[in-house]
Amino acid sequence: MSPRLERVGMYAVVGCGECSFLWIVEGRPATSQCPRCGKRRSHDKRRQFVRTEDENHARELRSSMLASRSGHGEAFAELDSFAELDERLDEAGIDDRSYLDGSGLDADTIEQAGERERRSRSRKEVIEDAIRELAEPTAADVRAYASDHGVPSEYTERTLEKLLAAGEATEHDGVYRLL
Repeated sequence: MSPRLERVGMYAVVGCGECSFLWIVEGRPATSQCPRCGKRRSHDKRRQFVRTEDENHARELRSSMLASRSGHGEAFAELDSFAELDERLDEAGIDDRSYLDGSGLDADTIEQAGERERRSRSRKEVIEDAIRELAEPTAADVRAYASDHGVPSEYTERTLEKLLAAGEATEHDGVYRLL
């Protein structure tokens, strides 16, 4: 494989040899686990249908493959692209606060209950939440967030390494992202 395809920032549509599920993997993790059946394999042994630098393109190709598998290829071809659908999504519906207020529920009370629930997370969940919630989560940012939530920095370092090795996260230019 060429060095150009080896770099992080590439997206591959891969398939599971056990259950035929298709999903998108970013970069080249050592292993990846099928989201459907849980089978873990070396990334090099996964069947890669396509590699691209554009995540939306990978999403569209995977969706097209799934639509074709189920006999809906022509209907899929008539849909707008993911980028266009994403833009329109923000315009559709109402926001959570308006929905809760309209339902007679106190949004602030619900938010506080969610905060209490988040505090009862495992240490790994705290680290995953840091990666999800921080704008540009570097290792130092994740350590600081985790430390603020009672997670030791040594555990954070080991967990970040394990997430990368398992293909559950990627790191590009020092910024972490969950897959």
